[in-house]
Amino acid sequence: MKLSAEQIVADVADVLHLEKDAVSYEMSLLDQGMDSVGLMELVDRWRSAGVDQVDFISLAEDSRLGHWIELLENLQDSDDVLS
Repeated sequence: MKLSAEQIVADVADVLHLEKDAVSYEMSLLDQGMDSVGLMELVDRWRSAGVDQVDFISLAEDSRLGHWIELLENLQDSDDVLS
């Protein structure tokens, strides 16, 4: 199963206890309430969904939602090539 941008936004909003529309794509998710526990929860969710290469450090380096969507799409595309 490939994670869609919509699912990524929904997962982030769920962890932040916000509505999907309330999450900014460009503002740091740390400034929107993300903490290390929430970040690890997302890594676990997304690995369980098949994005095995996602890791805490890659997400923490740039904590904007727009970056995370791009990163996860690239990781999934690289997984498709390896399959």
